[in-house]
Amino acid sequence: MASKPKKDYKRVEHGFPPLVFPDSKILILGSFPSVKSREAAFFYGHPQNRFWPLLAKIANESTPATIAEKTAFCKRHHYALYDSIESCAIIGSSDATIKDVEPADLKSIVQGTQISLVVCNGKASLHYFELYQSELGIPHVCLPSTSPANAQYTLERLAKEWGEFLK
Repeated sequence: MASKPKKDYKRVEHGFPPLVFPDSKILILGSFPSVKSREAAFFYGHPQNRFWPLLAKIANESTPATIAEKTAFCKRHHYALYDSIESCAIIGSSDATIKDVEPADLKSIVQGTQISLVVCNGKASLHYFELYQSELGIPHVCLPSTSPANAQYTLERLAKEWGEFLK
């Protein structure tokens, strides 16, 4: 019986800039972009990720489809988007395999904005935020991941928890 080929770690850079505006009030922080997001060069690019449908549901709007629509949506709702990690060694898109982390420079991202809350999208984001960003001095909260791997949360349940902070 042939064994499965071993997947190797790959050193990966984030690959695209933060989405932030001077009037941003909430920074929504992932851990590190998935392979699909890096290919799309934009946040939450995997079609199964519930991030964009979730935000649209909370805002009672239609789900933005294009990068331009997603950018306009975030600007309208005063959201900034980025990730806790700037580069790392990782296997595929698995947060569980992340190692050799270079943290993101969140201080330069939030500077000159109105950001007063960081929303960590899942426990990996929270872990790396708390590990590397304690000097940021902005309150933060961890909300359930919008990843399809977080199957215990329906879109409705996510909307209830996320809606408390995003409305």
